[in-house]
Amino acid sequence: MSSTILDCSDIDQYLGKAITSSRLRDPIANNDIRRWAHAMHYPNLLHYDPTFAEESRWGRIVGSQSFACAIDDGMGTSPACVGGIPNSHLLFGGEEWWFEDRRIAAGDWVHNERIPFDYVVKETRLAGPTCFQRGDNFYTNQHGQLLAKQRSTAIRYNAAAGGANVNKDEFDEPEWTDQEIEALEERKLGWIRMLRALGHKERWWDDVKIGDQLPERVFGPHSVASFTTEWRAWIINTWGAVQVRKIDMIALGFTPEMAGCENDPDMLLENPEITDGAYYGPSRGHLFPKYARKIGMPRAYGYGGAMGAWVIDFMSGWAGEHGMVVHSVANFRGPALSGDVTIQTAKVVDKSVDEKGRHLVHVRHLMANQKGTTMATGTAEIALPKRPG
Repeated sequence: MSSTILDCSDIDQYLGKAITSSRLRDPIANNDIRRWAHAMHYPNLLHYDPTFAEESRWGRIVGSQSFACAIDDGMGTSPACVGGIPNSHLLFGGEEWWFEDRRIAAGDWVHNERIPFDYVVKETRLAGPTCFQRGDNFYTNQHGQLLAKQRSTAIRYNAAAGGANVNKDEFDEPEWTDQEIEALEERKLGWIRMLRALGHKERWWDDVKIGDQLPERVFGPHSVASFTTEWRAWIINTWGAVQVRKIDMIALGFTPEMAGCENDPDMLLENPEITDGAYYGPSRGHLFPKYARKIGMPRAYGYGGAMGAWVIDFMSGWAGEHGMVVHSVANFRGPALSGDVTIQTAKVVDKSVDEKGRHLVHVRHLMANQKGTTMATGTAEIALPKRPG
């Protein structure tokens, strides 16, 4: 039994009440959409090539289904990180998405209303008593139309307890030979060629069979450079792009060396460099092993919000432009560590027609690294077109 005390009582006063939100200062631009696809390792021409996109069902570049998350100031975790938990840190624990058949495009204004949902405390190997806190994000466009709902899970725990349990066997990055990298690049091409072969065509619901395996998706090795690219793709991490809300990191319980002035609107006007949480603040463990180890991670590691996007993009890319992910659950089990490779697989476990008449393919998906260590598991329902007649 752990002797660590985790006081979560301050959370109660916030549940079910909308919290403050940050607002975009400019409408969405094509380069916001391109930057997101680039950072998420998602080479779908629909999201960056105007010639291809003009011939699509939308007639222009549109955001990926995961793109809504790019406008948030907390990668979706903001409503799951309210209330002070003294001497704590936060990791992204998973998310559930419900999507509408609408895409974000240049010229759109996107807003997110955030409402804390619930929490529960459980014992974990990471840090003993751990708070699993959930919150809802409602992404809407300038017409007030719902784009997607995201229910995020934050894992909040005693930072010192996490640091005491860090796995020292994982301090060193794996080394990849030139031959291994060459083989890896060829393996990556399998999924990319699937995207190119499908192009603007339909993937028919009728042709998919229970037991089918989706083509595997492989990317990496991850690095501090790739994690930094992910960080920069969130619009809020460009100076002045968002009218950010004021957040007191110390009041939330972050330890002094991890608190900082991340996205602080007042400090942005004085010295914006120290408002970048990846350099100084809660996100610095993603890029600096010294700080990663203080909160239980063995070396630099990727962002939970990015992992969630990888899940959505993997299945959305397979569905093609005439299909879409309508619902997805992803439970994060382990981080993307620097030097590791991410491998995504999925299996069709059922087919159905829902009450809206949508023809759905049900899949069970898995994300793992090159050693077979599980990074994420979950399920999804994907709507595909049915053949005429």
